Formats: sequence, structure tokens, C-alpha cells
Amino acid sequence: MTERISPDRTPAIPADARRRVQRRTIALLCLAQVLGGLAMGASLALGAILGERLSGTESLAGLPTTVLTLGAAAAGLPLAALAQRSGRRPALATGFVIAAAGAAVVAIAVDLGWFPLMLVGMAGVGSGTAVSLQSRFAATDLAEPRTRGRDLSLVVWTTMVGAVAGPALLPLGADLADLAHIHELAGPFVIGAVGSLTAAAVLWAGLRPDPLVLAADDAASENRAKPSLAQGWQTIRQTAEARNAVIAVVSAHAVMVAVMALTPVHMTHGGASLTLVGLSISAHIAGMYALAPVMGILTDRLGRVPTIVVGQGLLLASCVVGFALQHNQSGLVVGLVLLGLGWSATTVAGSTLLTESVPLALRPRVQGISDTAMSLAGAVSGALAGVVVGLFGYPVLVLSAGAISVLAAAYVLTDRPG
Repeated sequence: MTERISPDRTPAIPADARRRVQRRTIALLCLAQVLGGLAMGASLALGAILGERLSGTESLAGLPTTVLTLGAAAAGLPLAALAQRSGRRPALATGFVIAAAGAAVVAIAVDLGWFPLMLVGMAGVGSGTAVSLQSRFAATDLAEPRTRGRDLSLVVWTTMVGAVAGPALLPLGADLADLAHIHELAGPFVIGAVGSLTAAAVLWAGLRPDPLVLAADDAASENRAKPSLAQGWQTIRQTAEARNAVIAVVSAHAVMVAVMALTPVHMTHGGASLTLVGLSISAHIAGMYALAPVMGILTDRLGRVPTIVVGQGLLLASCVVGFALQHNQSGLVVGLVLLGLGWSATTVAGSTLLTESVPLALRPRVQGISDTAMSLAGAVSGALAGVVVGLFGYPVLVLSAGAISVLAAAYVLTDRPG
């Protein structure tokens, strides 16, 4: 049985050396997030367009994005298992290589006009999302308790750069496609493939020493037995803090995806222009990532659970605004910004709480379970959101999402260690 190691154990390596490695690790993770985010940004911007054009029907337009999310869920546990066995460096680099291959397959499929092949490529690109999620945990392997939330949030923040740069490089991708004599929509994915492959190379060459391996070596009494997936599930079930963290991040992700996916549709039905819809999504993404460092500071100073509750409160406020101002386009934009802020606060605080609530030997397994659950919750909630709006309307969707936030906050506040 794996011995429990205190997450805050006094390190065996010199503190100055530990801080230097940590700073270098954060810088490398942030750079990789930017490079790897190019493929994700292009996929999110073009997924629905490619789905409609290659399938020939509007009803399948959302399938590429769904497959991308499922690809992230499928990659989460294997990459976590690889990290458990060999460290963060091979796990993160492998994930980016898979994402690069996926982006290349999408480019080929777009040029050939093959819809099924494009879906296969999108599933591979989803591996990049899994790496993005696990990178935030890699930032905490050597972090000091007082700055753990801040370090995690910095990696989350740089995700915004790739998410914004990906769509911004669409014209450059079209020019590249023209030079290569391929379809103009294939070009952005060529850029994404190069970005992901470069991110893999950066981490493989630069992430030495490996932060997770060094942290394990630092824990002198660490048992080298590798825990199973079942042990990871058992740890979550038996540890109140871990349960709270997983429930917080999974519920926040489900609420965010459901409301974010259908609000643009609701806005267009209300007469909003595509320009306004695009700006609203940009504002939402800014809410998710731009203030992540602030959420990290709140997590460290206010506390993990209080910040989670603040995040769930912001999610609830977003849903209330969406309900009360459902016919006001400006109000809906405000609601999307609040939605992003709520997701950011809950995800940063919840991820920090999860990391420090389990033994070091079990962290990658538990983190992989959490990330996979997040991705699955996003895929399911996004699909169900359309059904709810189709049957009952947008107001019922936002009220239902708000109820989930209330229940999650209540659970976190009442589920205390036994």
C-alpha cells in the first residue's frame, strides 16, 4: 500500500535550487501552452464550419467539437498513467505529439474532403486539451504551499494566448495553404501541427529535471509502487477535500460548456450579428483566462474552499443575468463574462485543492480522473444543452445550470472531513 506523504513535506533539496527549477518549469509550461494552443484555437474556430462543409449537413456541424472534447477525455487517463510511471516530461510531450499528428490528419482530411478522417484528426487534437489540463498540475509539483494557486493559475492564464492566437492566425494559414496548393481551411491546422510539435520538443528537451520525478525523489519515504486507477478512485471517494475539488471543477465545467454553447445560438435568434456573437465569445474567453492569476492569488490568500464558493457564486450570477436579461444582448454578454470568471475561480481553486489533498504518489492518477471527468462533463452538458433549449427554451437551461452551481457550492461547504 502506498504510504501517504504530506504535500507540504520539508524538501530535501536546497530551497534555492527548488525555486530555480520551479521557475524554469513554469516558464517552459507557459511557452508550451502558447505553442500547443494554436491547434486548439484553430479547431474551436473552424470545427463547426468544417463539420457542416465536409458532412454536407448543418445537423453535424457540432460533431467535430464534440469529438475533440471526447478525444481529450480519452487521452486524460493514459497520459496521467504515463506521468505516474515516467514523469511529466514524457507524458506532456507525448500528448502534444498526438495533438500534432491529429492536426496534420485534419489538414489532410480537409484537403481531401473526407469527413470521417477529419473526425479522427479532431480526436487526436483533443489530446492537446488533455495536456493543457495536466500542465496546470505540473506547475504544482514543486510549488510551495503559499504560492501553489498562483503557480497553477499562471499556466492557466497562458492558455488564453494560444486560444486567441489560433483564430487570429487563420489568414496566415490561408496564405500558407495557397503557397502549398492545399485547401485554405487546411492551412491553420498545418500551423497548429507545427506549434504542437514544437511544444513537444520544448518540453522534451527543456523539462529537466522532471518536476514530478524530482518531487518524488524529494519525498524520502515515498513508496515506489505505482498506484492503480482503482486506488485513484478510492482516494477521491474517501478524501473529503478531493471529493470537493472534483465536484467543484466538474460541475463548473459542465455549467460553463452548457451555457456557453447555447448562448450564441440564443443571441442569433434574438437578432444579434455574427460580429457581436464573436465579440461575446472573445469576452467569455477573456473571462476564463485573463484574470486567472488573480484567481490564483485569491486561492492562496482567501483559501481554496472560499474561492471555490466565490466561483460557484459567479456562475450562479451569470445564470441569473442570462435569465433576467435573456432579451438584452448586452446583458447576455455580461452573463458570458461572469460565466468565464466563475469557471476560472472554481477551476484554479479546485485544482489547487485537489493537488494538495492527496499523497504525491497518487496525484497523477487522481488528476487524470478529474481531467477526464471534466472533459466528459463538458461533452455531455454541451449535448444536453441543445436538447433542453429545444424542448423547454433558453431560460430553463440557465436556471438548470444555476441550480447545479448552488448544489455544488452547498456540497463543498457541507462535506467536511469525517
